[in-house]
Amino acid sequence: MLRPSLFNRKHAMNTATQSVAFTQMKEGTREEYHFLRELEHQYIRSLPDRLLEALKALGHSLQGYQVSRLEHSLQSATRAEADGCDIDTIVAALVHDIGDELAPENHSQMAAAILRPYVRAEVTWVIEMHGLFQMRYYAHHYDMDPDGYLAHKDHPWFDSCVRFCERYDQAAFDPAYPSKPLSHFEPMLREVFSRKAFDPAVLQAPAPQR
Repeated sequence: MLRPSLFNRKHAMNTATQSVAFTQMKEGTREEYHFLRELEHQYIRSLPDRLLEALKALGHSLQGYQVSRLEHSLQSATRAEADGCDIDTIVAALVHDIGDELAPENHSQMAAAILRPYVRAEVTWVIEMHGLFQMRYYAHHYDMDPDGYLAHKDHPWFDSCVRFCERYDQAAFDPAYPSKPLSHFEPMLREVFSRKAFDPAVLQAPAPQR
């Protein structure tokens, strides 16, 4: 049953428009919040669709390179797959620059935040740090410190991030490279982002043997 109005009819959930009646969160009822939770679950299930659209938008993003940001992302994922990486790393390579559109000054952290609930912790750390590690290749051209990444040299996943940047990021700007299309990676992306969020079995999983 809907909650009877305490003051007037505005306090009852609006079932005709499928929306809650409250205008301040503290006024919401248990029924309203359970209604919102179901809508939220439906929205979360469509996350892979929104990520695919965001990746497509990278085709018209930052200019100046010989390849688009989308092509760079596809090439990065293709290189990771060809190198025998697991699905977590391949999908991470695919979305590692997805933050360029909305977080150009901290795109690594945005991509890591998107991945964090769905992949093992090592992969999240690599993506979060890749922007800093990438600076070793170009920072000196801007009279900046290229060795900032060495502050993390004792971190257990330091070598993983070095490997990711060397093999799958800085090398993925070749217009002649035979990148696989987004449709090839779509099933992998859907699998990863359809996992139960923050599942300890996923987050704490060891890196696969290679």
